[in-house]
Amino acid sequence: MDHFLYRDGQLCAEDVPVAEIAAAVGTPVYVYSTATLLRHFRLFDEALAWGPHLVCYAMKAASNQAILKTLAEAGAGMDVVSGGEYARARAAGVPGDRIVFSGVGKTRAEIRTALEGGIRQFNIESEPEMRAISEVASELGVVAPVTVRVNPDVDAKTHAKIATGKSENKFGIPIAKAREVYAEAAALPGLKVVGIDVHIGSQLTELEPFAMAYRKVAELTEALRGDGHEITRLDLGGGLGIPYTRSNEAPPLPVEYGAMIERELGHLGCEIEIEPGRLIAGNAGILVSEVIYLKEGEGRNFLILDAAMNDLIRPAMYEAHHDIVPVIEPEAGLEQSPFDIVGPVCESGDTFAKGRMMPALGAGDLVAFRSAGAYGAVMSSEYNTRALIPEVLVKGDQFAVIRRRPSFEEIINRDSLPEWL
Repeated sequence: MDHFLYRDGQLCAEDVPVAEIAAAVGTPVYVYSTATLLRHFRLFDEALAWGPHLVCYAMKAASNQAILKTLAEAGAGMDVVSGGEYARARAAGVPGDRIVFSGVGKTRAEIRTALEGGIRQFNIESEPEMRAISEVASELGVVAPVTVRVNPDVDAKTHAKIATGKSENKFGIPIAKAREVYAEAAALPGLKVVGIDVHIGSQLTELEPFAMAYRKVAELTEALRGDGHEITRLDLGGGLGIPYTRSNEAPPLPVEYGAMIERELGHLGCEIEIEPGRLIAGNAGILVSEVIYLKEGEGRNFLILDAAMNDLIRPAMYEAHHDIVPVIEPEAGLEQSPFDIVGPVCESGDTFAKGRMMPALGAGDLVAFRSAGAYGAVMSSEYNTRALIPEVLVKGDQFAVIRRRPSFEEIINRDSLPEWL
């Protein structure tokens, strides 16, 4: 469920007409719903209410300060994968003991920053990284809480580019090697083993791959405890999918996910950490764009929008589907025709949809890309010297620009010329 609904023939973000935002801010523009962000976070929080837990928002999905602060004030922790994300989380007021640091390439500078600023735990991805954390912690005279990310070799049955739990993926340590790695971690100075980490991929639409991975984690927990390790936390990652189209069967609900976790792992008495990103932010955001031209081609017609692949790269990168709807509600039964919906970037890949059935639209009409809140603005770029587009947050009948559109002068002035020019 989201809070982008038609009212009196106009698409609204909560209580604000989307056309009103577009008129005030311009297009393209990302629009987020506070009510949807909070609802989705609370669904996860309530799903794990059967035991001690922390829902750490995977902020790589959408990392604007306003979004982070909204979730942090509701009690969310943060899952970060870079020093920049760590700085964003702290700037949003998230305390260090609610920040989990993931990612395969943590630098010594990033490790030092997190240890000095406070960290809940590092999710270790390799033995060299484990040794680097030990060395930096020892230099600082502190103890780094750590888990080891194990790779359970489970097929997440998702897109190849967002699967992370198979043996050929770059993430984690083979689960068969885990006891050996944990033994080394326990012997290294400056480290305190607190748990196990696992994450098998993103946009999963069924629970069985999760359950298969978690059963392996349960077995490993018992084995590590038998080896003398104190395993008190299980970090289960994120990955639960969202419905990108309203015509498909919906993925499992957070309450079903939480019940499955309790069945598979509840007997272990561990604190559960999960790191959802897409399901919290995905349906909490839309991308609003204006039609520039209707172009009649040979055998097909094109809707050319002012949004492009640099603004929303998911269709070009992942062949991802987004429902695209008119901002003015079409009349019931209105005839529709197939259109290729494209942007103005000089790439054939700048195509959002092919043969998409749409009502008649023309220059100046507005459309909205649904489910664009996750991996939209954060993956955008200035390709073709197109400015990063604004982000707007809505709360009830209010809206505010939370990232403004830079001018071309600001973009160009970031360049600097060498003295010989």
